[in-house]
Amino acid sequence: MLLRAISRCFAQYRERQSTGCSINYRRKRHSPAVGSEIPIAFWWQLVIFTCMQGCKSGEERRDEVTEASRSAIVTGASRGIGAAVAERLARDGIAVGVNFSGNLEPAQALVDKIIQAGGRAIVIQADVSDSSAVRTLFDRMESEFGGVDILVNNAGIMQLSNIADADDALFDRQIAINLKGVFNGLREGAKRLRDGGRIINFSSSVVGLYQPTYAIYAATKAGVEAMTHILAKELRGRNITVNAIAPGPTATDLFLKGKPQEEIDKVSKLAPLERLGEPEDIANAVAFLASPDAAWINGQVLRANGGII
Repeated sequence: MLLRAISRCFAQYRERQSTGCSINYRRKRHSPAVGSEIPIAFWWQLVIFTCMQGCKSGEERRDEVTEASRSAIVTGASRGIGAAVAERLARDGIAVGVNFSGNLEPAQALVDKIIQAGGRAIVIQADVSDSSAVRTLFDRMESEFGGVDILVNNAGIMQLSNIADADDALFDRQIAINLKGVFNGLREGAKRLRDGGRIINFSSSVVGLYQPTYAIYAATKAGVEAMTHILAKELRGRNITVNAIAPGPTATDLFLKGKPQEEIDKVSKLAPLERLGEPEDIANAVAFLASPDAAWINGQVLRANGGII
């Protein structure tokens, strides 16, 4: 900062000198020395300007640091939409915690890819349904990057069944990861996210489609939307926005697994744009909600689905 101040002051002095506005009196020295041709008014200007820089408000200094060193947790980031989100945020200059639960290999490969591209990322294992593991996730980010500015609650599973045929295990597992996992992240984030941060939860457009066999999955995502609206109000005064994104059918393993090609082709034609979404489509929307441009968007659900609903 001092070097910038000197440079700016010296440039202003040279500009005045070139336009005939230089000051006539000069510093007197017994022998020529570097700077002897510079008027004493320049040195006073330098002192005043440097003091002004040092007296910037805490908020101004915090904004400068934040823009240069924001960090994000992306849960379930080892593949699919989560991986695309982590990669996009890293390209935007944000340090990323790539969370995974079971398989280290794809998560580590993603981190290596981000680092090779000049980004910052670490891999963190945590089961989001375990509240203590989520606390450790935040601990690791704070230790590595000094804090957390963005939380993307992406981790989720989808197991489809008619209500009559669903067993307790199918119900409990989706509730544990899709609903309680998001709750664990929100609870920890509400306490530990830095002011001015962003929370982006993952819902789904199935909440509005009401398709057979999606009852349990849709119920978990409806709960996520409810918590999104409420937490946005509870964080009043901290300048933290809380929004959700609700993708439509997207070409990921989560959606494609177990579906015959005929069904995939049929679903692809449902949206007016007549295609499945790509992970990058969703990542771009998340990047917007995480950016300063989305500062006035709060407590909303963005349906990124190509117009399917």
